Amino acid sequence: MDINYELYKVFYHVAVTLSFSEASKQLFISQSAVSQSIKVLEKKLNQTLFIRSTKKVQLTPEGEILLKHIEPAMNLIKRGETQLLEANTLNGGQLRIGASDTICRYYLVPFFRKFHMKYPNIHIKVANQTSIACAKMLENGQVDFIITNYPNSSLSNAHSIRTLRDFSDVFVANPEYFPLTGRKIGLQELQTYPILMLDRKSTTSEFLHQMFQKKQLDLVPEIELTSNDLLIDLARIGLGIAFVPDFCIPKDDQELFVLDLEETLPKRQIVVAHNESLPISQAAKQFMEMLH
Repeated sequence: MDINYELYKVFYHVAVTLSFSEASKQLFISQSAVSQSIKVLEKKLNQTLFIRSTKKVQLTPEGEILLKHIEPAMNLIKRGETQLLEANTLNGGQLRIGASDTICRYYLVPFFRKFHMKYPNIHIKVANQTSIACAKMLENGQVDFIITNYPNSSLSNAHSIRTLRDFSDVFVANPEYFPLTGRKIGLQELQTYPILMLDRKSTTSEFLHQMFQKKQLDLVPEIELTSNDLLIDLARIGLGIAFVPDFCIPKDDQELFVLDLEETLPKRQIVVAHNESLPISQAAKQFMEMLH
């Protein structure tokens, strides 16, 4: 089927903004031209792509399917244009990185500083998402590479993965509220205490649920959040026992102690991953080299 790229371009902007007027502004064409392009595309595909009303525009199920395929293609084209404009120099352009808040704060900040000092004209754009969401952004071509916790169920075989460092996950609590120091505690006993942990959309949650399932135990957290720092704060005031990466725990914290588990939990890794089938900009290569 021979369909002009411009039609798909118009569809993409309407689908992302859910607005014919906003798409016309972004494309620098009239709103009627946008509407006409969508009508032509719908006729060629013999599908209704949008539900139009006086107040809003919505994608039909067919429109959502098309967007799922068009969006990675549009991102890939933008990426190629950017790399050509940069002309393989490090004097400008943009570096797109996906990473969780925790990894950004506790691991990446020194690298951001070093890279910015060396290449001040390169704009660093960081997409803060869970490690699972970052892997999906990488799959869609929305970022150049990601730094993520590993294992990560959303990383595919098409991704090149390199380990940057190992870390351990620990349970921490305030001894005043949970007098468990000086003895070992098993996962089964831990079930009887309020567990504070990251929500189900995180690799950390995946990991801990798997550990409990291996022991044929059900894990029912007391509180699920999106921030390790907040989990530590809540553990500090006695709301429960928090499950967090060891590198998040402040050194010599007088209000927290690490529980001594009977079971040995496997170490996890922080890794950098990129899509092997896509070209990598000079800026991305340089940043990943710094991560060594």
